[in-house]
Amino acid sequence: MSGVPGDKCKVPRAFWRAVEHLGLPPSAVLRQARLPATLHLNDQALVTTSQYFALWKALEELRPEPDLGVKLVETADTAIHPPSTLAAFHARNYRDGIERVARFKRLCTPEQLHVTDDSGECTIRSEWIYAAEPTPAVATDVAFSFLVELGRRGTGQHIIPHRVEFARPDPKSAAHRDYFGCPVRYAAPRDLLVLRSIDLDRPFPGHNPELLEILTPALAAALGELNAQSSICEQVKVVLKRSLASGRPELSDVARDLGMSERTLQRRITEEGKSFRELLVDARKELGRRLLSDPSADIDEVACLLGYQDASSFYRAFREWEGTTPNRWRDLNSDPPKPDSDRLLH
Repeated sequence: MSGVPGDKCKVPRAFWRAVEHLGLPPSAVLRQARLPATLHLNDQALVTTSQYFALWKALEELRPEPDLGVKLVETADTAIHPPSTLAAFHARNYRDGIERVARFKRLCTPEQLHVTDDSGECTIRSEWIYAAEPTPAVATDVAFSFLVELGRRGTGQHIIPHRVEFARPDPKSAAHRDYFGCPVRYAAPRDLLVLRSIDLDRPFPGHNPELLEILTPALAAALGELNAQSSICEQVKVVLKRSLASGRPELSDVARDLGMSERTLQRRITEEGKSFRELLVDARKELGRRLLSDPSADIDEVACLLGYQDASSFYRAFREWEGTTPNRWRDLNSDPPKPDSDRLLH
């Protein structure tokens, strides 16, 4: 299993909703991009980077407006983002939200976010690892606007970047300066979004660990265990399952969620003959099996929801647990299709 995602992109429903909100029929965009006319009707359809770029270029040709990317983000409905992206809007703070988005992209898409936080500045750039041509300007605008919108919606404050740099020529429009509210440089060496590090620690008032309950049926079932179990180790595992998508939770995080001190929680775990690390591994195993049992769950997204930094780490861990790959485990543990005669009887 390579640590690099394949050249495949899902076009989220949020994209098509935003396109329609701008008054563009999806069929017209697909026709302009020379892609199948019904692509927007299949939530599981995948396109290559080249085809994805063709969609963006079609939008630019049909609506040649400097603020098109900003409009797409501003009109997008947060609620219909993919689960791993949606969770970013309910992170602990802006930094946590950005890290979730970056990890999701690293695991699940050929677009990678490179984030550098140094000397009071957080610099973010996007890289399409299979791109054979420059990224369409509107795609860059969407990527940067989405991250700024994440901060604004998450914190409830009007986050203003330190600066934005674009490789494209100056469009002679104030659209970008009006939206970002900061200096915008054109004809730069590369596209960069530069945030103030101090803004990254702004909390998200809507931080909602329980949100994951509605993201997948497997997570909902896991959270339902909390009230049914009295063992402290079982309670810890349920909290871990709820928190894994934000990365690797610490003992202090779990103690806070359970309303006790870190020392008390450690003592109670030890009294039951376990260690926190063992419970973390157990939580990942149990939740991983449940998530993989859902045939609609993408395996790379499962890795993200389990808190792994890359898909290779998830595959290695899963082999240690089950002695096989996640794909093979799913094949062996999925219910076989019923014969036609059975379907006719029911």
